[in-house]
Amino acid sequence: MAERLWLYDTTLRDGAQTQGVQFSTDEKLRIARALDRLGIDQIEGGWPGANPTDSGFFEKVEPGRAAITAFGMTKRAGRSAGNDDVLAAVMNAGTKAVCLVGKTHDFHVTTALGITLEENVENISASIAHLVAEGREALFDAEHFFDGFKANRDYALGCVLSAYAAGACWVVLCDTNGGTLPGEIAAIVGEVIKAGIPGDHLGIHCHDDTGQAVAGSLAAVEAGVRQVQGTLNGLGERCGNANLTTLIPTLLLKEPYASRFETGVTLEALKGLRRVSRMLDDILNRVPMKQAPYVGASAFAHKAGLHASAIAKDPRTYEHIEPELVGNARIVPMSNQAGTSNLRTRLAEAGIEVEKGAAELPLILETIKERESKGYSYDTAQASFELLALEALGQLPRFFDLERYRVISERRRNARGEVVTVSEAVVTIAIGGERITSFYENAHGEETPDAGPVNALWNALAKDLGRFQAEVDDMHLVDFKVRITGAGTEAVTRVIIDSEDGEQRRWSTVGVSANIVDASVEALVDAVRWKLMQKTGGTLRAAGK
Repeated sequence: MAERLWLYDTTLRDGAQTQGVQFSTDEKLRIARALDRLGIDQIEGGWPGANPTDSGFFEKVEPGRAAITAFGMTKRAGRSAGNDDVLAAVMNAGTKAVCLVGKTHDFHVTTALGITLEENVENISASIAHLVAEGREALFDAEHFFDGFKANRDYALGCVLSAYAAGACWVVLCDTNGGTLPGEIAAIVGEVIKAGIPGDHLGIHCHDDTGQAVAGSLAAVEAGVRQVQGTLNGLGERCGNANLTTLIPTLLLKEPYASRFETGVTLEALKGLRRVSRMLDDILNRVPMKQAPYVGASAFAHKAGLHASAIAKDPRTYEHIEPELVGNARIVPMSNQAGTSNLRTRLAEAGIEVEKGAAELPLILETIKERESKGYSYDTAQASFELLALEALGQLPRFFDLERYRVISERRRNARGEVVTVSEAVVTIAIGGERITSFYENAHGEETPDAGPVNALWNALAKDLGRFQAEVDDMHLVDFKVRITGAGTEAVTRVIIDSEDGEQRRWSTVGVSANIVDASVEALVDAVRWKLMQKTGGTLRAAGK
């Protein structure tokens, strides 16, 4: 029978220590619900009493499948566990499980805490025993354990053995500084098991400072630990923690883990992994990392023509798993390295069927290569590529034409004497024989931090699209990237704009010009045209118009 492996998430506590990350209570509740649905066994919610957000989370979180766990520290020296107010605040959260962090490296005990080695061991033992006496499931987070073991083996082992003897159900070995290599982790875990703590009571908590947190966690599993800790998308201070969006599919889909272990995450739930990963990025207002293993937008992207040709015959030629298993999808992006195999595959994925050997295929390829030589990038702007291909095939309706635009940005003082930057934009479009002119003004100040010339142009364009207005009302811009290509008088500006709509579709468009505003307008117009194609394009493509 498969052995049980327990998954412990610390996104809401350790992940919240990421530079620039600040969860609200409602956001933490939303993430916890998603983790629970995914099948995570234990969710570390934060440190009750440390801040209003964490305290609010424990007050509002509803019971689910996962065990909600409060995090705190062992009691302080010179007082009993029952009279330590910090420990009491953690207990008052009312969770069945409590994880306490304690030092296991002699250097940190005497330098950071300023107490004796014996006092530290007593703090650990008494704190864990107090939790157990109060009917709590006690976990001990052995901070700096691997560095401590290498510096003073006997003392580090004494700390974790005292926690286990006091009743800790899990002793979690932490590579707090993230500098221990996988081989060292496996060897030290083996020594801990030999010393008397069985693997089914040991956990692993790795940081990613050498880029090996996932590898270190897997090495610990192979050595015997049966609880694995990590965070969604690898959040965490400095370089982050072991990435659960990489660890979980590896454990479920890769040997020897897949046949040896079972977790709380089912293969069906695994199909929602990419959605959970994207949800976290959306909450943090971060652009998802395209090259993230398993869940990244480029994880199953095949750019070279030779690769695409092989993929069309059998995806196993260049894919280690089926992308659908983790909720992802195969992409064959277009670039100047593409061949007709890439092109036909990418067109088919977009719902555009073209016969092999069609005369339009070489024309599309030549157009792409010619435009990329001028600075365009269709590798990262799939929506613009689709529009280019449809136009070459005679299947792209005009929808509207941009007749003219004007944008002005002015830095000035407002009526209250405050310095603001005002951007004004006027856009004129033609729909059939009708011309529509729209005006928009915004002020760049504390109340409108996203204001600017591109924002003004977008709002003017989207303000009145005539009979197409209803189709773009749920559309908004989510990212704006600028790159200068070339040098000197040959330099041009490339703008990539990411857009999203109410159906959570996300698409990228590109514009290129010597003028950054003009490049932005080109990308904006493409973004709107692609959106309109999603409402009318199916019929047009099927009819070959």
